[in-house]
Amino acid sequence: MMENKNWLELEGKVFIVTGGSSGIGAAIVDELLNDGAKVVNADLKDDGKKESDYLFVKTDVTSSEDVKKLVEKTLEKFGKIDGLVNNAGINIPRILVDPVDPNGKYVIDEENYDKMFAVNVKSVFLLSSAVGKELVKQKHGVIVNMSSESGLEGSQGAGIYSGTKGAVNGFTRAWAKELGQYNVRCIGVAPGVLESTGLRTLAYEEGLAYSRHKTVEELRAGYGNTSTIPLGRSGKLTEVANLVAFFLSDKSGYMTGQTVNISGGKSRG
Repeated sequence: MMENKNWLELEGKVFIVTGGSSGIGAAIVDELLNDGAKVVNADLKDDGKKESDYLFVKTDVTSSEDVKKLVEKTLEKFGKIDGLVNNAGINIPRILVDPVDPNGKYVIDEENYDKMFAVNVKSVFLLSSAVGKELVKQKHGVIVNMSSESGLEGSQGAGIYSGTKGAVNGFTRAWAKELGQYNVRCIGVAPGVLESTGLRTLAYEEGLAYSRHKTVEELRAGYGNTSTIPLGRSGKLTEVANLVAFFLSDKSGYMTGQTVNISGGKSRG
């Protein structure tokens, strides 16, 4: 009788997931654990999970020192690293120009710009560099960069966020070319409209609503509007996590350099 193994064959593999305590990151952590993998969650907030194959490491992903310690603790606990999911990210809704209030609080300033690029771009560089050294050394591994539909299409009120995800898409393409010779893959995942992640704050909604000339109530009413999505619904966090798990597995062994849009068929046309 054949052993009943998960078809992705992730049992015993070790993955680091940044921002794994909430939202998409938490769904990815849960999926990988369910697939038999060992998971290290690099986040500022401990989700309280207690499992033998799970390790939480409090990490400021914009700090090279924290990232170095993260890799050291992962190797100390599990002895190897098979892959990385660069999931940590933030979006602060802001607009480029506001003719009504030129210096208003919803106009992009340097602080917003620096913070989003630090978390969304610098962290991807720091983590990929530190983990990439281990993957190249062992001549196998995968880096999954979480992008966004905004990075492919742009998003009103999220110009800087869109720019950060565009930068991540560039990383994915370039690093796939650099790392392929070492049997290390780099691939991107760009989710579209998803079910609630629990991360929308009132401040976020107020900023986004202002940028789109709507009230917060009108913005919230629009969350359920799926008329532009051919499948007619929002995506599930578990569906994104399933795709990430597939890319971390050898079942996707000939895929690298792409940023795959998981959006229910939504496009410009």
